[in-house]
Amino acid sequence: MGKSLNNVPQAPLDVQFNSNGMKCSAYLYRPATEVATPMIVMAHGLGGTRRMRLTAFAERFVAEGYACLVFDYRYFGDSEGQPRQLLDIKSQLEDWKAAIAYARSLDKIDPNRVVIWGTSFGGGHVLATAADDNRLAAVISQCPFTDGFSSSMAMDPITTLKLTGLALKDKIGSMLSAKPVMVPLAAPSGHTALMNAPDAYSGYLALMPSGSNIPNYVAARFVLDIIRYYPGRKTSRIQAPVLFCVCDTDSVAPSKTTLRHASHTPNHEIKHYADGHFEIYVGEAFERVVRDQIDFLKRIVPVK
Repeated sequence: MGKSLNNVPQAPLDVQFNSNGMKCSAYLYRPATEVATPMIVMAHGLGGTRRMRLTAFAERFVAEGYACLVFDYRYFGDSEGQPRQLLDIKSQLEDWKAAIAYARSLDKIDPNRVVIWGTSFGGGHVLATAADDNRLAAVISQCPFTDGFSSSMAMDPITTLKLTGLALKDKIGSMLSAKPVMVPLAAPSGHTALMNAPDAYSGYLALMPSGSNIPNYVAARFVLDIIRYYPGRKTSRIQAPVLFCVCDTDSVAPSKTTLRHASHTPNHEIKHYADGHFEIYVGEAFERVVRDQIDFLKRIVPVK
């Protein structure tokens, strides 16, 4: 029997919120209810945007009664910011705080039942964010980047050297107001890119909506920041329950390091998947992970 029209979730609204003087664009999903609901704030990983399969997760969550705010970081997607494709860790963490503040300000949202959901690089951001926000109700960290050194070591040495050279050129150029030097996010094995493992390029392309022209590159200066970013070291300070969704064959965010950091989280659950970093966004792997995430949400932050 089909759902009553009164229970059908509303189509997402295209909204904006302020982050340090610029506008971040987001999809706002709301369940069809008149009571205050939990809110899941969501964002992507390395160079990803809200259009790259995050809507598939949000649609499943809103069908269970959760509101969702799915946003693009500044400099990416539909959000403001120049130069485009600038991946700045400090700015992205500011965007998370701004998105959470915006979510808590909305009507018919319970400000004490806000969940944050991040994947890949965003999976690391939610850990860093939760360590500084004890008001959060729960955290879902999917195939997370937790350790700059570990992820850097996952690259082959020649690629690392090439990327470092491009990063230095871009960094120096930025001080002289030069046009950014871009590097590919994903490329086939043997090519210079931030992700060039055997599954990276095809996996990355599988996240792209049909007919889209989402850029597959970022400003190279970001490479200099990877080695200095360790969100996993903050897990011991997180008070909210955390679900770690770990891909055991992850070629981007090594699972061994993720599990070590997860073990230091006071209140955590770990789900293992025999899938690669990009596989859990689509097909049967997606069905498995989203089912586990919904189970976690229903137990930890139930819809009233």
